[in-house]
Amino acid sequence: MKKKLALALTVLMTAGLAACGGSASSSASSAAASSASSASASSAEASSSGTAGTEESVTNSGSAAVSSSAAVTGDFTTVEAGKLHMATNAAFPPYESTSDDGGFEGIDIDLAQKIADDLGLELVVDDMDFSSVITSVQSGKEDIAMAGLTVTDERKQNVDFTDTYATGVQVIIVPEDSDIKTVDDLANDKMIGCQEGTTGYIYCSDTPENGGYGEDHVVAYTNGATAIQALLAGKVDAVVIDSQPAQEFVKANPGLKILDTEYVSEDYAIGVSKSNTGLRDALNAELKKLKDDGTVQEILDKYIKAE
Repeated sequence: MKKKLALALTVLMTAGLAACGGSASSSASSAAASSASSASASSAEASSSGTAGTEESVTNSGSAAVSSSAAVTGDFTTVEAGKLHMATNAAFPPYESTSDDGGFEGIDIDLAQKIADDLGLELVVDDMDFSSVITSVQSGKEDIAMAGLTVTDERKQNVDFTDTYATGVQVIIVPEDSDIKTVDDLANDKMIGCQEGTTGYIYCSDTPENGGYGEDHVVAYTNGATAIQALLAGKVDAVVIDSQPAQEFVKANPGLKILDTEYVSEDYAIGVSKSNTGLRDALNAELKKLKDDGTVQEILDKYIKAE
């Protein structure tokens, strides 16, 4: 009954680039030369009002160039002058997790850092419950949402999304001796653990008529690690979660396995406030550049090793 799509953790080469004016605490501009033999170059100016420091010009190498004859200028606002605040839930390796030194690491962290650098901004990572990631951007407390965030129609009602930068798959984790062999076995009066607010929870808690198992057969946990502990303790029969974190959890917890049959495939993108289209367009320009020059794939390859 569920979609069984092949895992395709590859960079999607979609282009998204536009310009939109606004009151800017940060602004980015770029120009591409009309000569085919000339190199694309762009510049970004970041200014901070009422904060320490001087106005600074930052080179943003070709971040908004789409062709040798196009020039794009985009103005955007950030919640704090000179900074890019990123809302995340740092319990989702390899996309985001805490590092040994108390900082943050992962695919989303590295990608956000590269984008912030190119835009001449300081990245600020704000760790919070996953259920607060979207609302913090929607309410204007955060600039971007990056938390292995899946694009869904429901979330599009609250925030805008950039172009996608990766594709993931939801999978099922069970004990090695489990009688759950396929997705269909979850319908046999099983209890399923999921991280609250995730698409895994949304899918599983939906009604059987819509392909789910009903809320009374799903337990929501604050993060994936807690759901895994509940599985090990026998409180749930299975955990539905994204493929890459699932591999990390199974590796760290002997006695668990991932079913061969996948649950659903979905796209990851960056969430931005609907009132900040300039920032969305600047992010799309950056994503295009970073996908075109191979940076996004390098970041993915750094954290996700080919089997």
